[in-house]
Amino acid sequence: MATRPVTVRILHPDPGPAAGPIEGWVSTARSELAERHRVAFLEAGAADAAILSGPPDDTPFGARLRDIVRADHPAGLVILGSGAIPLATEREYRDLVMAAGVEGREALANNRFSADVVAIACADALADVPDLPGDNALPRWLAEVAGYALKDLRRRWRLALDIDGPLELVILGRQGAAAGVDLEPLHARLAAVQSVAADRRAELIVAGRVSVRTLVWLERGIPARIRAIVEERGLRAASRLAQEHGAEAKATTGLRPPASLLGALLERDGPGALGQLLARFGDAAIVDTRVLLTHRLGADETAWPTPEDRFSSDLLLPERIRDPWLRELTAAASGAPIPFLLGGHSLVGPGARLLLERGSVRHPPWS
Repeated sequence: MATRPVTVRILHPDPGPAAGPIEGWVSTARSELAERHRVAFLEAGAADAAILSGPPDDTPFGARLRDIVRADHPAGLVILGSGAIPLATEREYRDLVMAAGVEGREALANNRFSADVVAIACADALADVPDLPGDNALPRWLAEVAGYALKDLRRRWRLALDIDGPLELVILGRQGAAAGVDLEPLHARLAAVQSVAADRRAELIVAGRVSVRTLVWLERGIPARIRAIVEERGLRAASRLAQEHGAEAKATTGLRPPASLLGALLERDGPGALGQLLARFGDAAIVDTRVLLTHRLGADETAWPTPEDRFSSDLLLPERIRDPWLRELTAAASGAPIPFLLGGHSLVGPGARLLLERGSVRHPPWS
């Protein structure tokens, strides 16, 4: 049992008033998962667990943490998003509660380089956390600035899955879909990618924030050859605020902005070239489009196409996308001579493994 009381806070952004049906579908699924988290953490020994929801705004993640510390004065804190760790087991909930309840500056994350859930003992130290842009950067700040002994659970690859959008729901076997959305073409593409992965004579392209562990599993776990384009790993965890003290972080200049080789080629040839471009190099492609958006528009997601547009792209539905560049990119993938999957970080990580490991999707316990 934890030696000090542990508070759990689950952050759930409600969809804004302009949200479309796909964004609403994803938000509903995340909300249901958040309630599962709340109950599971209480059963694992947490003293208090609550869901903090509200409309999306520009409040930095770091500021939200400071607000929680001021309002709740937690001895130990577990903080996570509503879409995090959908495949967590009772063991993982207990491990996180135990980690947050110890004496001393210790912390446990699902992954120190890209965290979706972090357990923090002696949580009063979070009163000094800077305006980190997201939870991914928190472990680095704890270890490199606040002096915490940090451990992570990256060997438990299931815990890296995060519901970034609708494609994770499809891969997890979530029942139903947004109103008016036909998922049959996507299911056909999923099956086609699975077939390529099972063919020893074929080559599968995986592009984006692909971890070494995922690459090792792909090389050993599927018959097809792998052509990997690894770019911008640790993108969200690389905030200078997480690595240096405030004054030093603000004084640092000359940082390299995010960039992508594949993005540079699309700058030259246009987004409509994506399908033909990658068809030269493989028989199917799994592409992290968030790296391409970051290359084009920067890391600030408020400058990106809307969540509804991004989620429509993930489902290969270009006709639903308003942003011209993303619509053209998605149409190129949808009409390519090889099967494509488009998505975010989870797709080129644990999502790919779930999809290809058994050639079928897995039903989550909250479906």
